[in-house]
Amino acid sequence: MMHKYKNSEAKNCLIDKHIVFLGDSRIRQLFYSFIKIINPQVKEEGNKHGNIPFEDKSASIKVDFLWYPEVNGSMRQRIKSWTEGSVAKPHIIVAGAATWSIKIHNGSNEALTQYKINITSIAPLLEKLAKTSDVYWILQDPVNEDMLSESRKMITNEKINAYNEAAVRILNSSSRNSKAKVKVFSVSKLIAQETIMKSSDGLHLPESSRDTNAMILMNVYCNKIMKPIDGSCCQPQPPLTLIQKLAFCFFTLSIVGYFVISIIHRNNYRKNKSCTDLEIGEEKKPTINTPNVSTLEMLLHCFCKLGLIMTYFYLCDRANLFMKENKFYTHSSFFIPIVYILVLGVFYTENTKETKVLNREQTDEWKGWMQLVILIYHISGASTFLPVYMHIRVLVAAYLFQTGYGHFSYFWIKGDFGVYRVCQVLFRLNFLVVVLCIVMDRPYQFYYFVPLVTVWFMIIYATLAMWPQIVQKKANGNCLWHFGLLLKLICLLACIYFLSYSQGAFEKVFSFWPLSKCFELNGNVYEWWFRWKLDRYVVFHGMLFAFIYLALQKHQMISEGKGDPLFSSRVSNVLLFISIVSFLTYSIWASSCKNKAECNELHPSVSVVQILAFILIRNIPGYVRSVYSSFFAWFGKISLELFICQYHIWLAADTKGILVLIPGYPMFNVIVSTFIFVCVAHEISQITNDLAQIVVPKDNSTLLKRLLCIAGFFSGLLFFSAMQEQSRH
Repeated sequence: MMHKYKNSEAKNCLIDKHIVFLGDSRIRQLFYSFIKIINPQVKEEGNKHGNIPFEDKSASIKVDFLWYPEVNGSMRQRIKSWTEGSVAKPHIIVAGAATWSIKIHNGSNEALTQYKINITSIAPLLEKLAKTSDVYWILQDPVNEDMLSESRKMITNEKINAYNEAAVRILNSSSRNSKAKVKVFSVSKLIAQETIMKSSDGLHLPESSRDTNAMILMNVYCNKIMKPIDGSCCQPQPPLTLIQKLAFCFFTLSIVGYFVISIIHRNNYRKNKSCTDLEIGEEKKPTINTPNVSTLEMLLHCFCKLGLIMTYFYLCDRANLFMKENKFYTHSSFFIPIVYILVLGVFYTENTKETKVLNREQTDEWKGWMQLVILIYHISGASTFLPVYMHIRVLVAAYLFQTGYGHFSYFWIKGDFGVYRVCQVLFRLNFLVVVLCIVMDRPYQFYYFVPLVTVWFMIIYATLAMWPQIVQKKANGNCLWHFGLLLKLICLLACIYFLSYSQGAFEKVFSFWPLSKCFELNGNVYEWWFRWKLDRYVVFHGMLFAFIYLALQKHQMISEGKGDPLFSSRVSNVLLFISIVSFLTYSIWASSCKNKAECNELHPSVSVVQILAFILIRNIPGYVRSVYSSFFAWFGKISLELFICQYHIWLAADTKGILVLIPGYPMFNVIVSTFIFVCVAHEISQITNDLAQIVVPKDNSTLLKRLLCIAGFFSGLLFFSAMQEQSRH
């Protein structure tokens, strides 16, 4: 993966540096592309066959091009002057030449022999410089022989290959006898093989290609300094933090403990296996107290599997084991997979167990197809295409809408505000993210969607649980309680409105320690405020929809029988027509967006239009409400795990790139990595469900003890995190 350096980043990397480009016209091209990264306003002016200086005084950066078109005594003398100490050594030296030697000597073998002699004499000097500076030798690019002028016809690809082979052989043999190493820059040659046909003269690369070469050169030098997450080249593997080391020890002990317990349990089973008493001819029953052993074994089994899975996560996205590649968006890379999964989803259609609006199968189906579309959106890099981006924003909003609808419905109908329910939800939402924060050394806010859903759940809970607690059972006895609930919802809306337009107040709320540890990203909570603000009303819309729907259901104003339309035929047809028009109107508006910032500003208020339109289209016709896609529903049950796991084992570099398990075979790579990714997400879902039953018991006294243990765990985590930050500073 290649990070695209902005001029500010380039200046920060190269501050107080002296860079020298040494060579012919091709090196001069590279020089200009390089300094344009530092200052895009630079124009290609000056003597083409002379030295060209460049200086950026704001960052004290000096970049010089020195005209040495041949590897000869003059070039050797210049390089030697840097090794003798009388002249300040450049921090970076980029050198290369050959085509002039081929041209001047008419491609003779004697010129190649002399080139070998000259580069052999220069190699030790370059190695000496490489001890204190970064030295790059640029291999010669191929030419388009058909486009060369008559004066350059002797420059053939065969000759260029011979000169390159000589340079590589001599520089590599010199490196074997020295700890310092001249870096042979061969990527330019590979790029030229694909783009030299677009050259204007057959010799010099087109501008886009040389800009890519300059950016790669910037990555090679700056990545180890700036450590960009999307620059996978030339970075050392980050050292393990104290928390990561402790996690490694914990998972190792869990794996060892599980195997020990399994062996002991198996041996006990064999010893106490039912056998026939020969005297009375009856089977003896083994008397083993197994429940405690099985609970411990299940716990260790879960952590054993989780440890192996987290090892895979670490190897994929923290160790330099697998390659990563940049995303390149095309319409076909996004829309063809969308059509493919749509066909699969329709193919696996089944009847629902119940025909209520937004029944369990339907919501799982909804989450499933939305998650699959979001995954395709991420891997294809479709965020660069604004209409697709705006529709994906609606899908994220729809997930939050379901959060408001589902949790409101539960509390309103059940009236269960107990600690057990809250702990179960919080555990299932946050378990995987907490583990990943530890193993992958990432802040909680990095996995922004989970903090978003968690905070909204707590807001819904606080709104409905605070005095007076108004639930359906109480409201049925007195209609005035409905107005009381609406008053609560209006107060919630007012708070949301205030916080969305008062960034200072929002930041004060979430800047208190230890909340700041959860919601800060890059030292501030701005990113959290932006994410929260982007879908600030949709959870409220979900709660309000649930309230209206349950009220209509209670007063039998809707028909939810199998095959029956939701309302009378006339009302159903009118609502269906309005819904389709609204759905298409939003899509037309989103597709006509020109500015992301302006569209994001309108999105919180208008996203509910398409969400409600979809719900009505999906539920008004009885035959549509009575069926669902089991294919999408299966993915819907693990949608949260899919969303989080994609960060590291399907995508890579924290979602900036794509994981490459099998280089050179992109389609096969996607199939294999997707299969592993989905299996891992499903397994983590099972592990989370199993651990939720153990860690969050129904017994209140036991639950209180577990909560104290969890509080102790997070206190220790905060303590070790503070130690890590102190050691980093």
